[in-house]
Amino acid sequence: MAQVNDVLSSNLALVVVALVGVCVAVIILLSVLVSRVSVLRRRLDNLTRGVEGTDLEAVMTKHLESVFKVARDLDAASGRIEDLEDSAVAHFSHLGLIRFNPFNDMGSNQSFALALLDGRGNGLVVSSLHSRSGTRLYAKPVTGGRADAALSDEEAQAIEVALGHKKRGASTPVVRSAAVTRAGNPVPPAADAPRL
Repeated sequence: MAQVNDVLSSNLALVVVALVGVCVAVIILLSVLVSRVSVLRRRLDNLTRGVEGTDLEAVMTKHLESVFKVARDLDAASGRIEDLEDSAVAHFSHLGLIRFNPFNDMGSNQSFALALLDGRGNGLVVSSLHSRSGTRLYAKPVTGGRADAALSDEEAQAIEVALGHKKRGASTPVVRSAAVTRAGNPVPPAADAPRL
């Protein structure tokens, strides 16, 4: 032990310098660790924001429950969207309207042919012939864009307009007004006729 004291005594300045160096290194290391702990504390606070308590496991459990709930809701919404898309094919979504004047002594394009088709081109074409003595309505089925019965020119045009609307994929009906007589003579549209 006396030898250790002699060595320390003779090298006291060197021992003090070494101890000061160790203390400086410990202080630097401590400041780095404090800095890292504060960064981790901020991250933990960001993770636990909005959740009671600061237990990280509880926070992660709550977040996972939220993620699973969103996934379940998304799956349910996707199923409902698929059902709506499947049923929408059967709705009349493609329309074609042709207004015309079938008789020379009548004006105002009060007669019409209206094609109502679904997403598969199935539906019907309704025709109305208006004359001074009355109005007659006719309906003809349409399958795959083709009618089972003979069509008038206006009925064929109405189906063509509806099918053109289907091909374009438009979401609003297409309406076209034709101002012609059966003889093919142009007739000016009536004041109440839509301007398209």
